[in-house]
Amino acid sequence: MSVMDEGRALWAPTAAQKNYLKRALAQPGGKLPLFDDDGQAVDPKIIRACLANGWAKPWFENPLKPDWLVCKITEGGRQVVSV
Repeated sequence: MSVMDEGRALWAPTAAQKNYLKRALAQPGGKLPLFDDDGQAVDPKIIRACLANGWAKPWFENPLKPDWLVCKITEGGRQVVSV
């Protein structure tokens, strides 16, 4: 299934991607989590897929952990999880 974003089709997020994005809705500034509910790191493939689809964007670089992808949800991300 796809959704439209400014005239271009995007794939709908998987269940894992949607759950990841939903967690940002209650966070200040829409910050996306680095860890899941069990304390495990979020799979970088989920984060990168959300970045590639425009559902998330980098927020800032963590100088202590440069390999961590610190991101926040975009308006497009908010739209796909509200459907």
